[in-house]
Amino acid sequence: MSNEFAPISVGLMGTIGVVGITMFDLRRHGKVSDIVMAGTNGGKFPEVREHFKKNIGDVYKGLDLNFRGFPEGNVRDAEAYKTALRALPKGSAVIIFTPDSTHFPIASEALNLGHHVMVTKPATQKLEDHQTLIDLAAEKGLVCWVEHHKRFDPAYNDARARAQNLGDFNFYQSYMSQPKFQLETFKSWAGIDSDISYYLNSHHIDIHCWMVEGKYRPTRVTASASKGIATGMGCDPRTEDTITLLVDWVNIADESKRGTAVYTASWAAPLKAGVHSNQRFHYMASEGEIEVDQAHRGYSVVEDATGKSHSTEYSADEDGFFDARRGYGYVSLEKFIDAARNVNAGVKKASDYEGKGLPTIQATVLTTAIIQAGRISLDERRTVEVLEENGKYKLK
Repeated sequence: MSNEFAPISVGLMGTIGVVGITMFDLRRHGKVSDIVMAGTNGGKFPEVREHFKKNIGDVYKGLDLNFRGFPEGNVRDAEAYKTALRALPKGSAVIIFTPDSTHFPIASEALNLGHHVMVTKPATQKLEDHQTLIDLAAEKGLVCWVEHHKRFDPAYNDARARAQNLGDFNFYQSYMSQPKFQLETFKSWAGIDSDISYYLNSHHIDIHCWMVEGKYRPTRVTASASKGIATGMGCDPRTEDTITLLVDWVNIADESKRGTAVYTASWAAPLKAGVHSNQRFHYMASEGEIEVDQAHRGYSVVEDATGKSHSTEYSADEDGFFDARRGYGYVSLEKFIDAARNVNAGVKKASDYEGKGLPTIQATVLTTAIIQAGRISLDERRTVEVLEENGKYKLK
């Protein structure tokens, strides 16, 4: 995309890891201007600035690390995001990486103020809220996407393309896990604010919904869960270790054709499993099948100090500049920024991005429907139906 369009101001709500360095690099390339960050504790920003200097500024050339932090000063303010959003010029890009229960209030506030929004998965915890965001974004003519970065993983992207030529969907099974030390990290909200299905199953549910988009729809969800490991580590008694969703699908054009999907997510995997995140799926259709295993990604490093790792570090290029622009996490964020800039410049409408395989708020609604149905199924110990009426989905 040409840089003839004005750079866009960015508001970062929540985490500052991959998102932060990506925005700093996009600023170097002329796509981002001012950066605002919002959290709940202003006293942490000096530490954040030092972190950026040490891990970004001292490693890569040419990155402007300046940002304005909210709340300002050494104060705590759980609603500092509201002040931050009002400090941004209308038409800014707001990126939300905050606890699941805060996604909807922050996203709706940003859209109402005229900002484009990208929210990390799950978009919302409730189907009703997700559909409210769909309507709000459409009413305002704003870009609203969900940061389903796995859509831009080359293996997953290729799998989706190949699935279109394999006939009728029949069976899908996915598994994603993380070692149980994650329960220490997430102890403050695990089982209270959200669960492992919202956190991890959302990845592969979205991939499956994307693969059968427009051809199949879910009809009912039955959930099952295991418990004991998380509670043994001091988590809330409500915390499940592993959640599995069994979902029935029906062909939209021919209801005699049906498919089955099983999605499993866990944060109780062994501490020394050799990978930080197991992530794989199997897709079977009438004329073929696909299997993808991205746990190892064909790459591993073993160090005396840290053991075996399959993650990659961002490297600098031959001139010392940040060199990870081809990574799917970066690509997902850059595509959102490009879309927001195009809409601001008047060369495209937000609706132009529908139906193109992108994770718009409209295109991701079934992911939220399935995950919430799973939560209801666990809480009420019953199967939950997914119904469609006049283009809207509801759970029964």
